[in-house]
Amino acid sequence: LCAPYNFGIMYDVFESSLSFLNIFGIFFCMFLTFKGLCFPSTQDSGSSGSWVKDYLWGTELYPRVFGLDLKRFINCRFSMTYWQLAGFSFCYRSYVLHGNVMDWGLFFSALSQYLYLVKFFFWEMGYMRSIDIIVDRAGYEIQWGCLVWVPAVYTFHSRFLVQHPSGLSYAAALALFVLSMAGVALNYAADRERDVFRATKGQCKVWGSKPRYITAKYTIVDPKTGKATQKTSLLLASGFWGMARHFQYFFELTAAYSWCFLANPMENGVLVMFYALFLTGLLVDRSKRDTEKCQLKYGKYYDEYCELVPYKIVPGIY
Repeated sequence: LCAPYNFGIMYDVFESSLSFLNIFGIFFCMFLTFKGLCFPSTQDSGSSGSWVKDYLWGTELYPRVFGLDLKRFINCRFSMTYWQLAGFSFCYRSYVLHGNVMDWGLFFSALSQYLYLVKFFFWEMGYMRSIDIIVDRAGYEIQWGCLVWVPAVYTFHSRFLVQHPSGLSYAAALALFVLSMAGVALNYAADRERDVFRATKGQCKVWGSKPRYITAKYTIVDPKTGKATQKTSLLLASGFWGMARHFQYFFELTAAYSWCFLANPMENGVLVMFYALFLTGLLVDRSKRDTEKCQLKYGKYYDEYCELVPYKIVPGIY
């Protein structure tokens, strides 16, 4: 007779698989560095003049091999899928390890993260417009991060609970789950609001009213011909986007802190909060980089936008 599939295998082979991914990631990034310098897939490629920076930052924005977008495959297909499946794998291993007793903190954390990543894949084209994709090249920082850092850090608070159960009651875990899902839902609502605004070119209502926005003009130059073309973007300053320029980050952090609180840091220590703390630093840095990019691109128009929406992430605070 065939034994049922061991769904806890991702936990069982975690250490060996992470070791393999680490070694593979180092050599894979060497390959990407060489490819971007010698066989680039796009014009957005080349050396910075430093071998170290070329390896860390990357030498190509969108490397392709046989038509496969390597950056998208690693960032989305591998790392996000691994994260999505890992939570329930760890939950299953905990359930078996502790005599078929459910750890509600781990279960609701795994469920919430799974649904968050369902949202991610549903809204994947929105991620393809993020600074990770359109600005950051495919180098060690991004590709090794998605191959190794995401599986190790983004799942840590869940993986920790396999050996150290949260001890949360069903009611407490459910309350944190509801909070996390509110963060996920509002994160999507904010992104969706901007997508609808862009798709209709401002001809829509935001929170029942005509949206307020800045019409920003900018110029792009064709690298081949040197021809300059003026374009226009609409910068939304209503709804979620009128409260803070990256209010969707606040909702993402709400979900992240809920997942970590489901690991019960009062019992298991502050280490289980690492993912949420790391994500806070990452999103604060990303908001600063986005501000610099937009100021360079839009100039005075972005200054006007910042006057309408002065806060970056948390209204009234930051």
